[in-house]
Amino acid sequence: MASESALNVRTVAGVATLTLNRPKIHNAFDDLLIEELIEALRTLEQESDVRAVVLTGAGASFSAGADLGWMKRMAKLSEKENRKDARQLAKLMRVLNHLDKPTIARVNGAALGGGVGLVACCDIAIASDSARFGLTETRLGLVPAAISPYVIDAIGARHARRLFLTAQIFSAQDAARIGLVHRVVSPDELDAAVEAEVEALRATGPIAVLQAKRLVQRIQHPDSKQRRSLDEANAELIASLRVSDEGQEGLSAFFEKRPARWLQA
Repeated sequence: MASESALNVRTVAGVATLTLNRPKIHNAFDDLLIEELIEALRTLEQESDVRAVVLTGAGASFSAGADLGWMKRMAKLSEKENRKDARQLAKLMRVLNHLDKPTIARVNGAALGGGVGLVACCDIAIASDSARFGLTETRLGLVPAAISPYVIDAIGARHARRLFLTAQIFSAQDAARIGLVHRVVSPDELDAAVEAEVEALRATGPIAVLQAKRLVQRIQHPDSKQRRSLDEANAELIASLRVSDEGQEGLSAFFEKRPARWLQA
């Protein structure tokens, strides 16, 4: 029997829904799912009948970020190989952020690490009130480098400094307060809230919507070359941390289910 796809794509009435479909591991992504997401997004971008793209997760979680098996593999590879890998995650965030379609994050559950990055890259974010968020990389001796430009755009530098440094888990209500999500609703209202955003988009001119999105991005970041240079610098940063003594210790402690050395000091 063929294995079920890690990404489900379904288009109905001009709305394409991308569902991360790894519920047993909380929709964590690896290099293969990253590639699949990039390909799906680029395909949908070319489909003129698609008016909006909704990103969500199967089961109880939105996305727990990096898959543990993928992290374990990457921890054993060279800095050069880690840099190549980090570039792909940065590429996914860039493709999603700049997609020539309006995007909606349907945050049905926990979003951690890279999952927060996916939310930040969407134009509109609606969260269940049971969702929880966290930028937990520093607990592993790492940093949320690839997603940082998009998360900081969403929540601002002041909130990012606290959440990047402390790795604290925060509620959907706090996510709305700091600007990561736009609305928080009960789980049984989530679909209706997303549909309300879709209906608002259907009432607009598709070319005007695209130009409005580009307008905001152009004013906020007029130098696109600088943004790409930032992605490259961030890829180098996370690669160097993954192979550093502290990064190796943090990842080893996590996988061995023991306290990291800095907790024992």
